[in-house]
Amino acid sequence: MAAPPGSRRKGYQPYTVQDLVLSSRVVRYRRERWLTPDGRELVAPLPPEVAGHFGPGVVRYVLMQHVQGQVTVERLLAQLRALGVRIAKGQLVALLGARKDAFHAETDAILEAGLATARWVTVDDTGARHAGRDETTTHIGDDRFAWFATRPSGSRLGFLELLRAGRPDYVINAAAVAYMLEHGVPEAVVTALLAHERHGFADEAAWGVHLATLGFGAGSRRLATEAAVVGAIVARGLLTDTVIVSDDAGRFDVLSHALCWVHAERHLRRVVCATAEQRRLVDLQRQLVWWLYADLKLYKADPDPARRAALKQRFGRIFGRVTGFAELDEVVARIRANRAELLVVLDRPEIPLHTNGSENDLRSVVTKRKISGGTRSAAGKRARDTFLGLLKTCAKLGVSFWDYLGARLKIPEADPVPWLPDLIRQRASA
Repeated sequence: MAAPPGSRRKGYQPYTVQDLVLSSRVVRYRRERWLTPDGRELVAPLPPEVAGHFGPGVVRYVLMQHVQGQVTVERLLAQLRALGVRIAKGQLVALLGARKDAFHAETDAILEAGLATARWVTVDDTGARHAGRDETTTHIGDDRFAWFATRPSGSRLGFLELLRAGRPDYVINAAAVAYMLEHGVPEAVVTALLAHERHGFADEAAWGVHLATLGFGAGSRRLATEAAVVGAIVARGLLTDTVIVSDDAGRFDVLSHALCWVHAERHLRRVVCATAEQRRLVDLQRQLVWWLYADLKLYKADPDPARRAALKQRFGRIFGRVTGFAELDEVVARIRANRAELLVVLDRPEIPLHTNGSENDLRSVVTKRKISGGTRSAAGKRARDTFLGLLKTCAKLGVSFWDYLGARLKIPEADPVPWLPDLIRQRASA
């Protein structure tokens, strides 16, 4: 551009254009071959960075698209072929699920770091399909990490086993004894377990043999097993001062436990009303709950002993009301019975009043179930849980999932990303 005479130069005005270049690159290695005098064939090795017929850039792209973009395998296959990558569906499935041991190890370490340092965790689960069967995907997390596991069992024992963070051991210690006494295990069973010379067992097989020699009944065996898993959790220093916040599902009621207020209020919302007066009574009860909920949020921001006592009294008044509407009174009585777990927040104001964090994280599982159905192989199921947990953890830690994949796949130009369990521990001490 030519400026008129007498104009003064004023530097530059920036103008940014962003673009994206996607292209395939094919490298052919010529590997020298030799035939030895004794008839053996020698072939020169590949460079150490080569780990298959598809480079780390392809693996990074397919994981990013499939996990974060929730692109189905069929559509991802069409994308890759349109970009010039010659790949079969079986090869793509293998890229998504096979040989992911390093990622699995980091995910297990994330759970251990989270459970060892968390002041609270929220938990929830949702249905999943695997190999044509119904299973359950469980979420455990806080504002620093998220972890998922899909298993056939949705029992309390199954949940406790997840809290061991990948270890298979069983321990009889003070925590295990306290659990058994709390759940009414006969004194003779507790005495027999304590009197035995062995209190630690490496795996399920060793523990099963031990129980068989003691001859316990089915109910005592189940509770003793739950207690031994609790003992193993505490022995490893996990969940020592952690509150588990959940809905009213009994399987999550372990260790220090608090209930979600949003789920408690949902019971009121489900009351079926036949008259206008019944609707008025339900609406009034719900409004009282939400007013109390708002004041609990204010208390969390500024805990005060006087306000704490006042909130306890308000809980008693709100859930001590008898309206004469039988169904409503029954629901109110049920909420009143959960008083201790709903008011944990008065002693631990740092915990959330709800499990929205878990529900939000689980939405990706539900979306994937609706779009793609279920998994078929054990490797595919574990990869789905692992990478979803890594994706959510990266988001909570402020780490780009694209950068994370590049660092772990050792792509040369990728920025380094620290070990995620270390970041989780650093956040706890900050």
